[in-house]
Amino acid sequence: MNMSRKERAWHVERMMEEVDELRRARGFFITWSEMSDVVYDYTRGRWGGYRDIRFPLPRWQFFVGVMYMIPKYTLRWLFFYMAGRRAGATMPVHEVQNPRKEEKLRRIAVRNKLDGERFAWECHRLMRWWPLLP
Repeated sequence: MNMSRKERAWHVERMMEEVDELRRARGFFITWSEMSDVVYDYTRGRWGGYRDIRFPLPRWQFFVGVMYMIPKYTLRWLFFYMAGRRAGATMPVHEVQNPRKEEKLRRIAVRNKLDGERFAWECHRLMRWWPLLP
């Protein structure tokens, strides 16, 4: 996905935030989605070279989370790649954030040196054709 490398503490902090969100989650799909977020932060930290990071949930939840994580983050990555191209990005946009959250769209636009309004507009336009984006 060509994501930038972060410090070990960043991965651990994000993973613990996601564990808290998982504990507050209600409903099957929301719980599954939050579990996949914990798995994502864990695997991203491990692949970033931090082998001492421990998975904070029971082992079976890792495997259940992976089943949702792979399509979820692949679709989000493709979504932002396409939105960036439509918004005139000179470099590919590599993001996996939730595109339904306005504040995240603004941060993505700033990080990628894009016009925030145009980028958000392109994301909203794409969402009409991408209704099942997890």
